[in-house]
Amino acid sequence: MPHSLFPEEAQDEDSVLTDAPPATSTASDVEERDDPGSSQGAAEDLAKTVVKLEDLFADDDEVDEEFPGSGVTDGAAQRSPPPSGPPQIAPSAKYSDPEVMLAFYQRLFPFRYLFQWLNHAMKPSTDFGHREFAFTLPNDAYLRYQSFPTSDLLRKDILRLKPSRFEIGPVYTANPRDRKTLRQSSAFRPLAKELVFDIDLTDYDEIRTCCDKANICHKCWSFITMAIKVIDVALRDDFGFEHIMWVYSGRRGAHAWISDKRARNMDDQKRKAVAGYLEVIKGGAQSGKKVNLKRPLHPHVARSLDILRDHFQQDILADQDPWAKPEKAERLLQLLPDKALNDALRKKWDAVPGRPSVSKWADIDALAKAGASKNLDGKALREAKQDIVLEYTYPRLDVEVSKKQIHLLKSPFVVHPGTGRVCVPIDTRKVDKFDPVGVPTVTELLAEIDCWDTEDKKSEPENAKRLQDYEKTSLKPYVDYFRNFVASVLKAEQGLKREREDDDPMEF
Repeated sequence: MPHSLFPEEAQDEDSVLTDAPPATSTASDVEERDDPGSSQGAAEDLAKTVVKLEDLFADDDEVDEEFPGSGVTDGAAQRSPPPSGPPQIAPSAKYSDPEVMLAFYQRLFPFRYLFQWLNHAMKPSTDFGHREFAFTLPNDAYLRYQSFPTSDLLRKDILRLKPSRFEIGPVYTANPRDRKTLRQSSAFRPLAKELVFDIDLTDYDEIRTCCDKANICHKCWSFITMAIKVIDVALRDDFGFEHIMWVYSGRRGAHAWISDKRARNMDDQKRKAVAGYLEVIKGGAQSGKKVNLKRPLHPHVARSLDILRDHFQQDILADQDPWAKPEKAERLLQLLPDKALNDALRKKWDAVPGRPSVSKWADIDALAKAGASKNLDGKALREAKQDIVLEYTYPRLDVEVSKKQIHLLKSPFVVHPGTGRVCVPIDTRKVDKFDPVGVPTVTELLAEIDCWDTEDKKSEPENAKRLQDYEKTSLKPYVDYFRNFVASVLKAEQGLKREREDDDPMEF
């Protein structure tokens, strides 16, 4: 297997979108990206894609069938002429080509479960109707402040526009489509949104040695595994959150969505406080010591150290070998507190070029015990080693993503345009076994449907239940996991509703 699995792309597709402008902003809803010199052609494209509100929901009396079986057509998706069957995909089609995206959204995307998750109930409410969606269109235009009363209308518009991806924003105090008609701009403000966290492997480039930039492999994916373990247990044990879903970003990272009502209703100050609580690594690539903790260690940090120690030995020292090069070994010495010990270590390592990091780490204690420094402070050395373990293993969060309600984040189950992989949920019970390279691509999934229809269907009993298309593919376990997660969110919301009713009985 090649060491680097994903070629570097010119465009960064994993980056989280910028914050929404303030409510008083007069910026256009449609933002052009890339190729600023083609504004005239882009404007012509936008004229075709940005339509009146009443046109978006034409043919509302038509029924869309989510997860259709093979052969089911959707007249709302293509009006002239209507498709005679599932979209045909050219062999040379790219992951984000409109015909590929149409087939994916029409046959595989779990719109109903997405609606239930964001609506927190089966019956449509403003939790969904006032939610912002943002679409990246095939012409690379960016369409903001979209909203939909129901999942069917969201699905119908996505089938029409065929976005290469879409993002989820907050629930607003008013319908995002109506924001410009409000008398007071202050009447339009974010009301609620899931608490989210973003972890990206590019933030580990200074310490991972196997890959860099957009490239990943199984070795460096262990950084994401470590991050999920540490952050997930902190959110559950320290904050009491229960409904946490981790989602693969499609290439080199993971996103956490916390759907507890208490988390959704947090204002920006509370979100900032939670992010600050979890932030241990501070400073950029050029900064000095990145971990500066008071002793005794906070219980969260002590627990994190216990989780990370074993990973440090195998995933860092053995697999990454972070101090193999002399300049990297010098970085290690800068983090140790005793000059005499450092000189002894430097002398030993210079005498044995190529000494692995596992041995260099063991040399620290060996030379310290051998009396390399007469004035060595054992407590200071022990604390310095703890800080080093944390610097090389502790999660590196993009805390800006977590601090504001208005931050948009890529939806689960969209397709990453660069890799074609679907942004699937990660089962934290099996996080060590999650393989980012094994996540199916959109073209693989569509081929699996075709394969089932031509081969497996022959052996199916005549009276067998008709399978939905996603059930014929390797996407099924991820959709099933999402469905179960959504069910737990709905159950909790129903419990909260009953509690409110019990606490507020009608009196006569």
